[in-house]
Amino acid sequence: MFSLYAKGTDWKFDTNLLKSYEWVINLQPEKANELLAHYNGNILHKTYVQTLNETLQILITEDHSRFATFDEHFKERIKYLEGLPTSAESLFLLAEIHLQRGFCYLNLGQDLNAVLSIRKANQLVVDCRKKFPAFVPIKKTAGVIQVMVGAVPEKYQWFMSLLGMRGSVAAGQQLLSDLRNSTSSLKMEADILFFAVKGFINQQFTEAASGINDCLKDQPGNRLLLFMGVNMLIKDARSEEALQLIHRIDQQPEGLPMHYIDYLRGEVLLQKGEYAKSIEAFKKFIAVYPSISFKKDSYFKIALNYWLLNNPRNAQLYFEKAKTTGSAKAEPDRYASYQLETGSLPNKKLSQVRFSTDGGYYKEASNVLQTISLVDLPTAKDQTEYYYRKARLAHRIGELSAAKLFYQQSIDMTKNNPWYFGANAALQLGYIAKEQKDFTNARKYFELAMSFPRHEYKNSIDSKAKTELELLNPKT
Repeated sequence: MFSLYAKGTDWKFDTNLLKSYEWVINLQPEKANELLAHYNGNILHKTYVQTLNETLQILITEDHSRFATFDEHFKERIKYLEGLPTSAESLFLLAEIHLQRGFCYLNLGQDLNAVLSIRKANQLVVDCRKKFPAFVPIKKTAGVIQVMVGAVPEKYQWFMSLLGMRGSVAAGQQLLSDLRNSTSSLKMEADILFFAVKGFINQQFTEAASGINDCLKDQPGNRLLLFMGVNMLIKDARSEEALQLIHRIDQQPEGLPMHYIDYLRGEVLLQKGEYAKSIEAFKKFIAVYPSISFKKDSYFKIALNYWLLNNPRNAQLYFEKAKTTGSAKAEPDRYASYQLETGSLPNKKLSQVRFSTDGGYYKEASNVLQTISLVDLPTAKDQTEYYYRKARLAHRIGELSAAKLFYQQSIDMTKNNPWYFGANAALQLGYIAKEQKDFTNARKYFELAMSFPRHEYKNSIDSKAKTELELLNPKT
């Protein structure tokens, strides 16, 4: 019986399994499998580590050919666990396997199967927490589901309610925080998930990057932490620092192939103005990445690089390739698809300002802005974007009075046009008001951000605004 059930409520792996788990989190599945093959200890702990190992392979590589084999493993484990007497451990593992299976389905683009798996996971979480309220690991599963459902845009909430699922980002964060502060072996995952929510959901990229950096002090070679760090630093307009972490990943090639890093490398080099190197990185990504995700955007970014290199022939060639490649499911691909539908490449100078600002190259962005005159802005969209780019740069360098003025100008000029400038300007004004503890105006701007009916970032901006409105509730 000792080898089957865990002692206590926190779940602590023994020394041998902990090493396997660390290899999994380090994205080195083969090394983890070598140890797991000879492990004869706690079966339920082993089941958890095996499932996480396989799920991460799908999510990191997007190699869908692996899923058929792994899904058979998932089904076998579910059947085994359903045959056991009901316990906190069996309910937790069933919930985790259904949740991770749901993540894999999302990655495959099988949205209905994903929703059904996540709904099943949620039902098991509710059952586990009701019957075994002191069991700590279930807080991970519960926290993730709370965040996922809580961040769903308002227009889809009816569907979540129909499925009997309600969520709260704040409640999910608290559950993950509780797990982080426990003695459970799962606290390492809780750290990663907690800072992922801080960044990708709450848009608190500086705090998220700082938290990941603290984790890296203890595990400087951890490839998953390095990968997360790169993402957070890019989102925080600190692309030069992100490039340093990319170089550290390059020095540790053993383990899961991290092809997506070449996509991020291409992004950073585009922001930095190293266009030829950016083209090289995107081409490498396209050649080796097994999924269609991000490929439309990669071809589009190659076209932009050539455009900024004053090579219109190659720019048009890759512009056309982007039109017929990949899908428009991932947000960067949706934005690329929207741009491609316009039939023309974007304003060259405004693009330079955008990429320089996004990367944290503020001097370069300012220099280009100063060269822009009315003749460079022939359309109403260009003129609106000009004020939006001025707002973004002013915001980034801390000139908040100017930023607020230019954001408001962007909102006024967007009107009912299908451009994202007005919606994101309202979102940013909400962030500024919240930071200044002006919660009434923060609420006004977050609601305004959600009111723009159609633009290429509708889902993500609505989701961010909805999350902020929820977090404001205790204050207003």
